[in-house]
Amino acid sequence: MAGRSEELLVGAVALLLVPLIAWRIVRGIRDGRLPLYRTAIGRDTGASRFGLLLFLHLLSLLLVGAIAADLLLGLGLKERL
Repeated sequence: MAGRSEELLVGAVALLLVPLIAWRIVRGIRDGRLPLYRTAIGRDTGASRFGLLLFLHLLSLLLVGAIAADLLLGLGLKERL
């Protein structure tokens, strides 16, 4: 079982990722392009691809935020799942 200090460290790292993911989503919506590895998917290349990638970014934002909250606040979500 991980110690509380390790949970706080990992939670803090996850919390730092949340604004980065959010900035990527905002920039993607504003510019119409989302980065994907070494390329980018734009609205002009296909709305369905762009929409799927936007959905995956939003899902990762929610999951990383939930992980950060669970680890930092001790919500016990890991034990419930």
